[in-house]
Amino acid sequence: MAERYCAENISYHVGQRTLVNDVSLTLSKGELVALIGPNGAGKSTLLRLLTGYLKPASGRCILAGIPLDAWRAENLSRHRAVMRQNSQLGFDWPVEAVVSMGRAPWGRNPEAAVVQEVMDLTGCQPLAGRRFAALSGGEQQRVQLARALAQLWSEGSPRGWLFLDEPTSALDLYHQQHLLRLLKSLTRRGQLHVCIVLHDLNLAALWADRIMLLHNGRMVSHGTPDAVLQTDALAHWYGAQVHVGRHPVHAAPQVFLTP
Repeated sequence: MAERYCAENISYHVGQRTLVNDVSLTLSKGELVALIGPNGAGKSTLLRLLTGYLKPASGRCILAGIPLDAWRAENLSRHRAVMRQNSQLGFDWPVEAVVSMGRAPWGRNPEAAVVQEVMDLTGCQPLAGRRFAALSGGEQQRVQLARALAQLWSEGSPRGWLFLDEPTSALDLYHQQHLLRLLKSLTRRGQLHVCIVLHDLNLAALWADRIMLLHNGRMVSHGTPDAVLQTDALAHWYGAQVHVGRHPVHAAPQVFLTP
């Protein structure tokens, strides 16, 4: 249980509106879990609850056997990293400095070797020397991923829990593929868990070990891609006419809109 993250019956309200309703889940190292659901389903709110940016109105989150609100901020930052949507910086730093920010929980002097290794892994090395504010949206996402991985880097690899909110939204096809292949390979080492919000169901089908489908703040389905991505279920929860077929090369479902 020490290597797991558990959410137990967590709920969150804003005024009279319930954004997350009685959600329970377990996240283990060595897996990639995708959160999916229509707009307004509660995906981003759930991610903020899981990462400690929001406090649940009821229920609790437990990381490595310790309630999330009992963690000291510095220690929590060594075990949990977050890449949020549209992360804007209030200052215009070089790319290397932004990636180095991830090492802040580990000491005042970021290790140059770790920063360079993470930049190489994430394809950020060609961006070295450029100012963060001058980068495209997709380039900024890659740098923010590098920062998050640097935050969890220990003993030669990232370790802990990495939460990402739509990290592929501004990426082209090559960089979507590169990012998800990288995250999948890192989780296979067994020391990292990735929880990722995705709108693209086909990306979730290809790379996620498990998928959790939210609707109106509730977890309405969870399991393998084959178990969750069913034609009737997706039509019901998304309200769209779809057909679920198979990937032509890999044993994974793929979702097609019906013209």
